[in-house]
Amino acid sequence: MDHLKTQGISMPKLGLGTFRMQGDPCRAAVESALSIGYRHIDTAEMYGNEEPIGAALTAARLPRGELHVTTKVWHENLSPDAIRHAFDASLKKLRLDHIDLYLVHWPSKAANWGAVFETLMKLKEEGRTRAIGVANFTTALLKIAVEDIKAPIACNQIEYHAMLDQSKVLAYLNAKSIPLVAYCPLAQGRVASDPVLAEIGAKHNATAAQVALKWLLDQDGVAAIPKASRRESQQANLDALKIPLDEADRNKIAALPKDRRCVNPGFAPAWD
Repeated sequence: MDHLKTQGISMPKLGLGTFRMQGDPCRAAVESALSIGYRHIDTAEMYGNEEPIGAALTAARLPRGELHVTTKVWHENLSPDAIRHAFDASLKKLRLDHIDLYLVHWPSKAANWGAVFETLMKLKEEGRTRAIGVANFTTALLKIAVEDIKAPIACNQIEYHAMLDQSKVLAYLNAKSIPLVAYCPLAQGRVASDPVLAEIGAKHNATAAQVALKWLLDQDGVAAIPKASRRESQQANLDALKIPLDEADRNKIAALPKDRRCVNPGFAPAWD
């Protein structure tokens, strides 16, 4: 498994997304993923599943240094006091003594970004989180964090897949050596039925979804966190790492329409 080095941490390029996983099924899914080799688990306070994930992490008894755990603070909790309260709650539920990566889950128009990042940087200085970052930030918002505030942003987690163009944000992140962590890397299942991806998959004895995932993971500075609750799906995502996509394959994927955004809540920023 390749890792991305960023702001003092080493993040496996393939992780397990856990949005909409709850309770015992969530715990079982995380235990399964850890047992077959996953070491990067992604959650958030909003997902309401940090407790079962904490139980799974404890049960796995893996050395803490082998694990990468990301969680996130919700956009309604971006005052300094609320961030600290949310962080403490997440840490307790996850049964950890520190977080590897703590993200702002969504930007908020009401946020005082100076105060937000000052609070996050203090959590990092205290050793309670090893790194800090953002999710769903546009290039304009990234410039505020990176250039104006000079916060040590370890990643921007955004929706990115073979059906959505993110070249503008990616160019900015690459220029600043900040990784992109792709959520919804399989376009919420839409890639599975794409005939072009299926044709490429047939050539490599793989599925359309595996092709779409490998296309992301082949990119420099890009990690992906597909949600997979069944062991077969988790293993299929790991197996995608072995697919040798060639230039012809990449050209076909580049030619796909890139306007299929899956996640666009009412509080989302004005996208690039």
